Amino acid sequence: MFVPLTILDFLHRAERVYGARVGVIDEPQQPAPSLGALTYARVGELARAQAAGLDALGIGFGERVAIVSQNAARLLVSFFGVAGHGRTLVPINFRLSPHEIDYIVGHAGASLLLVDPELDAALADVKCARRLVLGAETDALLYRDQAPLAWTPDEGATATINYTSGTTARPKGVQLTHRNLWLNATTFALHAGVNDRDVYLHTLPMFHCNGWGMPFALAGLGAAQHVLRKIDGAEILRRVERHGITLMCAAPAVCNAVLAAAASWPGPPPGRGRVRVICAGAPPPTRTIERIEAELGWEFMQIYGLTETSPLLTINRRRAEWDPLDPRERAEKLGRAGAPALGVELRVDEHGEVLARSNVVLAGYWREPEASAAALADDWFHTGDGGYLDDEGYLVISDRKKDVIISGGENISSIEVEDVLCSHPAVAEVAVIGVPDDRWGETVKALVVLAPGQQASEAELIAHCRERLAHYKCPTSVELRDELARTATGKLQKFKLRAPYWQGRAKAVN
Repeated sequence: MFVPLTILDFLHRAERVYGARVGVIDEPQQPAPSLGALTYARVGELARAQAAGLDALGIGFGERVAIVSQNAARLLVSFFGVAGHGRTLVPINFRLSPHEIDYIVGHAGASLLLVDPELDAALADVKCARRLVLGAETDALLYRDQAPLAWTPDEGATATINYTSGTTARPKGVQLTHRNLWLNATTFALHAGVNDRDVYLHTLPMFHCNGWGMPFALAGLGAAQHVLRKIDGAEILRRVERHGITLMCAAPAVCNAVLAAAASWPGPPPGRGRVRVICAGAPPPTRTIERIEAELGWEFMQIYGLTETSPLLTINRRRAEWDPLDPRERAEKLGRAGAPALGVELRVDEHGEVLARSNVVLAGYWREPEASAAALADDWFHTGDGGYLDDEGYLVISDRKKDVIISGGENISSIEVEDVLCSHPAVAEVAVIGVPDDRWGETVKALVVLAPGQQASEAELIAHCRERLAHYKCPTSVELRDELARTATGKLQKFKLRAPYWQGRAKAVN
C-alpha cells in the first residue's frame, strides 16, 4: 500500500520510539523565555498545539506562514507544527534588511508573520495580514491545547518556500515538497551515519537549507539537538566539552572561528576522535580541512548542494583507502565537492555547467514560471556552477557561472548589489565580483565607473549600500575604474574582471 512521505513521519517515529528522551535543548540566552529541555514527546505536543493555533487563527492548509527568527526551539518546532500540518513554512534570513524581508513576505503571500522578539522593533514596517512575536506573550494564541484539524498527507505538497539569491536582483522562492525533504533527510542521515547516540549542535542558521534539513533526520533517529543562537568559536568548543557534541554542520567561516578559539584553549581541544563536522555553503581551503583533522582531531566531511536541491547532491567523507595518505594529501582529497549521493545523477554539459537529476530537486520557483522552466530545462536542474567529474567520479567545483558570490556560506546576488550602487547619483557603471578572503572564503568587491564630473569615495559608496542592504551583502572594498571590460556587444566580462584577484589559484571560487 502506498504511504505518502511527509516530514511529520520523522517526528511521529521520534515520539513512538524515543518519546521520553530529551530531544531538543533550547538556547538559554535569548529575549524570549527559553523552552528549556524538551522530550520528543513534548516536541510532538507543541507541534500539534501550534497546528491547532493556526486553525484558530484561520490559517488554512496550503497558506504560507513566514518566520524571521534566530535559532531557537520555537523555530525548530515550527518545522513540524507549520509545515508538518499542511501549511507552507517560509523561513526568512534574519540578516536581511527590513525592505528585503518585506518583499519576501509580500511575494510569498504570507497570511501570518512570526517574528523573533529581538528583531521585532527593526521589522516594525514589514507588512503582513497578521503578525505575532514569538514568546510567552503570544504563546497562548499560537499554541492551543486541542487536537488540530486533520490534514490529508500529500508528499507533493509544498512544505517550505526558501528564498535564495541567484541571477536576478530579487530573491526567488524555492518550493520544496514533503517528498523532497523526506528523501533529503534520509539520504543525509545515511551518508553522515546519524544514530541515536549522536548529539547535534545547530551552528548553521535554521533558516538555511542546511540548517533546517537536519532536524528531520535527527528526530527520526532519536539524536539530541542543541540549539546555538549566535556563532562564537569558544562557545562551540565549550558545548562540545560540556554536552558531548558529536555532529555539527558548519560553513568554512565557522570552522575557522573554531580553529582560532582552539589556539587559546586551555589544554587539548575537546571532541578528538568523536566529532564529525560537515562543511557546507562554500568549498573550504585545503589548509582548513587539514587543521580540523590534525589540530582538532575531528572527522571532516564536505557536502555540495543548493537550496534548490534540498540541499544534498554530493558528499565527501574519508574513505579507508585514504588512511595511509599524509594529512595534506588526505585534505586535498576531502577538498573536492564529493561523489553523488544516493539517488542523485550528475553530469557536466558542454559548457562546463554542473547539471543534476534527483528526487530532491525543487518543484519550481514560487510565482516564477519562466525561471522555473529555465532552471529545469531538458529534465535536468541547471546549478549555475562550473565544474568537472574527476577520474574517481568526484565532483570538483571550479567556477560559478551565475552571478552569485558566497561569503561565509551566504549567497549574495551581484546583480542585486549592482542595482543598489547604480541608484547612487555619482555612479555610471558598476561590476560586483567576489574576491578571495581568508576568513569568509570570498568577499564582495565593487568596480565602479563614476559619471562625468561626479565624485564619490569608497566609504560613501559602501555606506550607500549599507543603508539599503543586509550588511553581509555590502562591498568590503570599492575600486574606481575608468572603464570596465566588455564584449563587442557591450556585455560585462566578469571573468576578466575577476581573473587578477584569483590568479595563481586552481579554482575561481573559495
